[in-house]
Amino acid sequence: MTTTALDPIKLKHRAMWAMGDYDALATEVIPELGTTLVAAAGAAAGQRVLDVAAGSGNASLPAAATGAAVTASDLCPELVAIGRRRSTERGLPVDWAEADAERLPYPDDAFDTVLSCVGVMFAPFHQPVADELVRVTRPGGTIALVNWTPTGFIGQLFSTMKQFLPPPPAGASPGPLWGDPVHVRALFGDRVTDVSAEKRLLPVRRFADGPAFRDFFARTYGPTISAYRAVADDPARTAELDTALVDLARRHQRADGAMDWEYLLFTARVG
Repeated sequence: MTTTALDPIKLKHRAMWAMGDYDALATEVIPELGTTLVAAAGAAAGQRVLDVAAGSGNASLPAAATGAAVTASDLCPELVAIGRRRSTERGLPVDWAEADAERLPYPDDAFDTVLSCVGVMFAPFHQPVADELVRVTRPGGTIALVNWTPTGFIGQLFSTMKQFLPPPPAGASPGPLWGDPVHVRALFGDRVTDVSAEKRLLPVRRFADGPAFRDFFARTYGPTISAYRAVADDPARTAELDTALVDLARRHQRADGAMDWEYLLFTARVG
């Protein structure tokens, strides 16, 4: 998909995810999520697999390692470039493409398995994304998603940052709603069967303390960078954001230093 095909909302969204270093988060903090998702989806040799909003390949690469024929798409060309490089370095054949999750450039029923690992949840409009996931999955094929929950750590991170960011586009839904089983079931409706929606915890041991978490996310994570940029001209508000992020991490940190980040593992079969 070319830049001219994107509306201003999508261009802004794409620019946000190009900030910082999302690949550092994917590889240093949450790498096991992709492997978990691929296993839950049952991806295997001979299957046609699509990873939507693939980022830098957290799920695409382990899917390709099974021998499946993997296509990976993301709105952000910078992440596509990183993913293409990483898959090439590992000798894993992945067909990378720039694409909008709300308008996937693939035919109907094109894939046996469609994945997204904390990816589609950040598209601003949920229903068109769900419609596209169903459309490109063949009848009897599998949709498998990992998304942060509204009540878990990342859901609370977005609630914390919301007060420092400009309002979202009209009609947009909060991303962590993709981690609410009721919301996701409603998006797919009766178009899917054999639904499984399981909340799990990801132990995160990357951060020694609250300031370490804040500094990492302020450097690498596009939404957090956006929040800091939004208040950059107001030292008092910047200090408030600093404190809010540190306090959030401290509230979720266990005595052994780890944090448990809650996510929803959702799988379903297209009817």
